[in-house]
Amino acid sequence: MQRPLILVMAASVVLFGCASEGAKPSAEAEKKAAEPAVPEEMMDAAHALLGSESQILLFGDLAKTGKPEVLVANVVPNTPKSVVAGMVVTRAVVAEKQEDGKWVELMRADEHLKNAKGFLGQTPLVAVTGWKLQYEQSAIKGMTIYFTPIKSGTNERTLPIAVAWNPAAKRYQSMDLSYQHFLGEAPTLENPRSMLR
Repeated sequence: MQRPLILVMAASVVLFGCASEGAKPSAEAEKKAAEPAVPEEMMDAAHALLGSESQILLFGDLAKTGKPEVLVANVVPNTPKSVVAGMVVTRAVVAEKQEDGKWVELMRADEHLKNAKGFLGQTPLVAVTGWKLQYEQSAIKGMTIYFTPIKSGTNERTLPIAVAWNPAAKRYQSMDLSYQHFLGEAPTLENPRSMLR
């Protein structure tokens, strides 16, 4: 009676141990294989804009204008956990390739959010040392980036600042809190209270 039981157990070990599937690749390896390779010229542009430690987060026709763009950032390697989703960056740039082959910066996030016309609406008056960055890509509207300023030593919650391509103004601008209307730029950052006496 024990002999058939031992044979069944031995056969099951052999059958389960010799599965026809090989080792499965990790989820990270599958993700990397699915991501398209970043063209060398875009990597060169990213390194010229933000240095050799920069990372390209998105590339392609991001604003749906027919021109190639890149979203480049200096990502903090060990993003601290918080209630706000996203990755921590110290600097980020959206750049566009011109017809002459040169890359032009369209929008920058460093201590403040700015474009060629000035500081974007809702930019904090006090310099920011880092941003929580999130983005989404729409087939119709293009890319929207959400920047949440990181304030060290405080538990104060800050709403994200949405930045998207404004087709009417032909530049990246911040949006109001309802994410329905674009806000204009300010040429300088001034505290409104300092002008009132």
